Amino acid sequence: MSGALWAVLRRDLLLALRQRGDVVNVLLFFFVVVTMVPLGVGPERTVLRMIGAGTVWVAALLASILSLPRMFAQDHADGSLEQLLLSGQPATVVVIGKILAHWLVTGAPITLAAVPIALMFDLDAGSTRTLAAALALGTPALSLLGAIGAALTLGLRGAGVLVTLLVLPLTVPVLIFGAGAVDAVAGGLSPAADLLLLGALSLGSAALAPWAIAAALRISLE
Repeated sequence: MSGALWAVLRRDLLLALRQRGDVVNVLLFFFVVVTMVPLGVGPERTVLRMIGAGTVWVAALLASILSLPRMFAQDHADGSLEQLLLSGQPATVVVIGKILAHWLVTGAPITLAAVPIALMFDLDAGSTRTLAAALALGTPALSLLGAIGAALTLGLRGAGVLVTLLVLPLTVPVLIFGAGAVDAVAGGLSPAADLLLLGALSLGSAALAPWAIAAALRISLE
């Protein structure tokens, strides 16, 4: 089982490297969103500190949604997704491998990019560390929940819009706790509660989402 997981992960990472333009476009979109907001609200430091964490989280969510079609659509179009599901390996293993690859090329770079971006919003060192920790704990949930929407809309016309409508309500708690952790530090409080809730959301999604995604993929391929 671990061999199959590694094979799927390695395959998707190699495909991402060969189509690195798609990955770069997602990261550029993230940078554009977080760059335009400070330009729009002005140089007032107090305002920038207040909206910094929320802006980064919203940009991370939108960038994650933008990259979701790459998770299953291309494999579905060329028939390789069906072959993976018929390979004799558990469908959940295939799903976990693809979600992990999606997080490594989307969530992980966004988490690392948050450190220099925090300077644009005049966040102090404590808030910056908390923002990076919150993204590390919360972006896996974005990939897992987003994969549910991508699987449910696979092969449908206007799938991009449908994915957005399905995923946005599910990810609201992630955004609330992610931004709340940074706000807690700014207010002199401990961010532990928000970070633990983010971790719980990611762990809960990791336990339940692969089964739902595997079932949705089987339905889409019938």
